[in-house]
Formats: sequence, C-alpha cells, structure tokens
Amino acid sequence: MAFIDYYQTLGIPKNASDKDIKSAYRKLARKYHPDLNPNDAEANKKFQQLNEANEVLSDPEKRKKYDQYGENWQRGEEYAEYERQQKQNRQQHGAYSGAHASSFEGFGGDDFSDFFQSMFGQGAGSSGGRQAKYRGQDYNAELQLTLKAVAETHKQTLTVNGKNIRITIPAGVENGQTIKIAGHGGPGVNGGPAGDLYIAFSIANDTNFKRDGSDLYGTVKLDLYTAVLGGEVTVDTLNGKVKIKVKSETQNGTKVKLKGKGMPVYKKENEFGDLYITYDINIPTNLTEKQKKLFEELRAM
Repeated sequence: MAFIDYYQTLGIPKNASDKDIKSAYRKLARKYHPDLNPNDAEANKKFQQLNEANEVLSDPEKRKKYDQYGENWQRGEEYAEYERQQKQNRQQHGAYSGAHASSFEGFGGDDFSDFFQSMFGQGAGSSGGRQAKYRGQDYNAELQLTLKAVAETHKQTLTVNGKNIRITIPAGVENGQTIKIAGHGGPGVNGGPAGDLYIAFSIANDTNFKRDGSDLYGTVKLDLYTAVLGGEVTVDTLNGKVKIKVKSETQNGTKVKLKGKGMPVYKKENEFGDLYITYDINIPTNLTEKQKKLFEELRAM
C-alpha cells in the first residue's frame, strides 16, 4: 500500500501549527469544493483527499501516531506493544530473541490494506464513524436599486441559485455597501453549516441631488429680481416640493440648509440627513431698451 503524505496534500511543513493546518485546509477545500466544481471527478477526488488529511492532522492524537509511525501508522499500537515486549526481554535476557526478531521482519507497508481504510476503518470516519464537517460555500450577489428606492425601508425578493429569498432592505443603504444574509449560501458537507449570502448594493442616482452619506446637495435657479428683493422659491426634495423664503440681497452661490430633508440614516429610526441647496442666480437676457435704461439708472445711483 502506498504511503500518503498528508502534509504534502495540504501543502504545509511537518512542523505546521494547528492554525496553519486549519487555514490550509479551508483554503484548499474551498477551491475544490463540489459546489464550485460540479461534475468534476478530479476536483471531487482532491476534496476527499483534503478531508482525509485534515481528519488526521487536525486531531492531536492521530497526528502524533501518524508522525511517529509513518507508513506503519495503522499498526502503531501493535508496533508499540512489540517494542514493550522487546524491552522486557532485554531486561530479562540482555538480548533480543531470534523468534521475536523474525516476527518483526515482515512488519511493513506491504501488509497494509488501503491506507484510508487503515486509518478510518471500513467505510467509517476516524473517530467512531465521524467524518469531517465542512461549511458550505458563501454566495455573492449584486442588487441594483435607485436612490429613491433606498430612501425608505422595503422588502424585495431575490432569486439566488434557483431559490427565492425575500429580504428587508433598510432605508439609507449606500452604493457598494454589502450586507450578509446568514445561512443562505451553499449547503454544508457531512452535516456542516450552510454558507452565507453576501449582497452588494449598486445604487443608481435617479435624482438631481448629489449624495454624501445621509446628506444631499442640490442647486436651485433663482431669478435676479427675487435675489435682490427677496421672496419665495419652490425646491424639490425626496418627499416632494417645498417652498422656502429667500432673503433680499441674496448673493450667487449662497447655500441654505433644509434640516432633515436628506437621506434616512442607515438603521437609525427617524433620523435623517440634511439637504443643502445652492442658489444659482440667473442674469436676465434680451432686455428691452426700457429695461436697460432702468438698470443704467440703478447703476448711476
């Protein structure tokens, strides 16, 4: 029976720590997981080899025996008992007996059955039938929404890997933000837990505002006469139109804040950002001669 180097299987040195073993196993097992390699017999075989290596090396007692006896790991107890007998014989007779020596000559790898069977038993795991459990693969999905849509909490149904999942999308999520839906990834192996679903949001801006966190920024056109004399102007918000007062002698580029008219703050009930409006004053064009004369009079004053 061919000896299997479990350290080589996991790509780690013989002095690898428990953490190194776990890390190497998880990395390779994810790569060769059946969920990611459907109908790939070679990948499935590699996955089984990784589980076998991890089964031995992650168990301190089994690893100790494996390291001590190497190719004779399966018959390590028999070998240890033989050594104890020889030690006792040396103490009694001062030398090995020929009979005992000859009984050990045939104790080698050729006497072994399949290496996996020798460690785990016929069709069973190494610890009373226990097989290595492996967490399912994590899934990743992208959900496209509009800025107006994420201005309020709502429910939406996603289809992931052929399954419909209804989720609640909290108001205020941001572009590129990722949320985790626990247990909705790939199924586990040998009773292991399912993986998780990670949803990344791609938010398209369907408004005239610029978003910065929970605050919004916009520009409002203001005619010269309202800017000079004061008055009212109608402003768009996410929740409809509002009228705001304009002070007389308002300068171009003046910024005003509409408190609480921005985006909802993520997962904070009844908290909102602000809306900042910048005035862009329109200079009148196509003036009549009378209008020009009036401006000239103003300038002269």
